[in-house]
Amino acid sequence: MKFLKLAFGLICLLILASNVRVTSHWTEARGVWDDICYLRQAHLFQLYGIGGLDTDVSRDEDHFLRGKLKEIGFPEGAPAPCHPPTASGKYVMQYPPGTGFVLALFPQGYQVVPLYVSVNLIVCGFALLAIFYARSIWSALGAGVFGALAMYMMINPAKASYSIAPTMALCAVVGYLTALWLIRAKHNVWLLLLIGLLLGLSVNLRLPNLFLVAGYVLFLGVTFLRTRTVATFVQGLVFGLAFIVGMIPTLVANAINAGSPFATTYSSDDAKAFEIDLAVLTQYLHDMQFALILLAVGSTAWLLRTGQGGARQVAFVVGGNLLVNLIFFVSHPTFTPYYVVPITMLSAWSVCFTLVMQPAEPAAQAPLGQKVHV
Repeated sequence: MKFLKLAFGLICLLILASNVRVTSHWTEARGVWDDICYLRQAHLFQLYGIGGLDTDVSRDEDHFLRGKLKEIGFPEGAPAPCHPPTASGKYVMQYPPGTGFVLALFPQGYQVVPLYVSVNLIVCGFALLAIFYARSIWSALGAGVFGALAMYMMINPAKASYSIAPTMALCAVVGYLTALWLIRAKHNVWLLLLIGLLLGLSVNLRLPNLFLVAGYVLFLGVTFLRTRTVATFVQGLVFGLAFIVGMIPTLVANAINAGSPFATTYSSDDAKAFEIDLAVLTQYLHDMQFALILLAVGSTAWLLRTGQGGARQVAFVVGGNLLVNLIFFVSHPTFTPYYVVPITMLSAWSVCFTLVMQPAEPAAQAPLGQKVHV
């Protein structure tokens, strides 16, 4: 068992080293519109501090945005990408401010590489933690295989959007805390507060991360309706308030740019009504995301069938989260290579840490074929 842990730990460290080597050669001018907009948000924060939440396209006195667009050959005089018009006639950035804020922590011109190196280190740390926690050969095998997969994904699909990289790190942290909350900490309210805060902060990275809270809301709501106790009410209240506090930067940015905390800065092309599009479904079926969906759903179903106590509760949280998120993204009329990656990774991390935190005896009694899915 020690040899297995050391072997998988070494594999994760080797993948980390490879990822760092690859990302160290990345350029910040790869011709992607989203990249430029995230870097512009970072530039605004570095220039104006909290005033950088105002992303009006006219705030380009030093021609940062114009220069970035010129680098990629964007037609001069054309409306800036990622800056749709609002009802008041302003052109503002559509993305929430979190990704730009994270990039602003690093020096201008050298922001993307340290961002990806930092999140790779965080994800690797939690992969090693899961391997260390394992108490049986099969849980060590499951944690090791998943940890290596999580590290591999920090290049592809994480490179597809700057917002995905920090989201992947948050998914690892919240997955760990979710298992700790329900397996080890006996529903500790402070852990629940931290989970709610981190999920709220994730919305500042990607607006669709709002749906990552769904399973927790369902679980806490059903628990309160079943018990009707002050303790379960307080748990739900603390979680909800922490989630809202985490979202405050996005709410303030919406108020500044769109006129209301609850008004979207996205264009009508992105804020479309739900519909089932066979072309979108087909794309998911032929994409790596389908394999991740199978991993998340399969491991959750296994945990629901074999888990007891806190492990079964984790399965309920994760199952509700998967159901709501998959319905939303499958019915969303557009497709990208990373839409369902956050929910599948949050689910898999939660199941992985639940597996390794359980006592060794129940884990050892489960059939061999069931362990391979984790």
